[in-house]
Amino acid sequence: MPTIKILAFAGSSRKESYNKKLVKIAAEGARARGAEVMFIDLADLSMPIYDEDLEKRDGMPPNARKFKDLLIAHHGFLISSPEYNSSISALLKNCIDWATRPQVGVTEPPLVAFSGKVAALMSASPGALGGLRGLVTLRMILGNIHTVVIPDQVAIVKAHESFNADGTLKDEKQRASVEALGQKVVTLAAKLHG
Repeated sequence: MPTIKILAFAGSSRKESYNKKLVKIAAEGARARGAEVMFIDLADLSMPIYDEDLEKRDGMPPNARKFKDLLIAHHGFLISSPEYNSSISALLKNCIDWATRPQVGVTEPPLVAFSGKVAALMSASPGALGGLRGLVTLRMILGNIHTVVIPDQVAIVKAHESFNADGTLKDEKQRASVEALGQKVVTLAAKLHG
């Protein structure tokens, strides 16, 4: 069986993002299950807001292609998504939008970056719902672009009080739940791609 490769990222560009800390914990769970995990920071992949006129004129921006290639190269995703006004961040939506676009001159199946991939969702927020409402939107988007999203998810409430200085979670049960998300993505990806 090939090594399962998992891409981990958060829909936040903030340096001290709770969601970046959270997805790194899930990544540890995936590594413990034997996966090769790569964490990327979307802040390092700056790309313009999707615009069809821009796309026709200039083609796919280099960082959008880089992100799409990373998605293609992995069997599954760990995504931690902040909640912005009951939905997902513009950053995350924009990255997904670009990655669904075909590139002129490149022959590849539709939705190749997402179709048949496995994803686990999580969120962290200072609020009382932990970013849970945004995960509904993200689950719908990914399902519509043919990604298998596992049913389990974790939302960390009062995130500003939940992490230690080193980025770990204070609550061991929460930590175990987040690591389990990473393990479940690997298990399902191995069944689908093994």
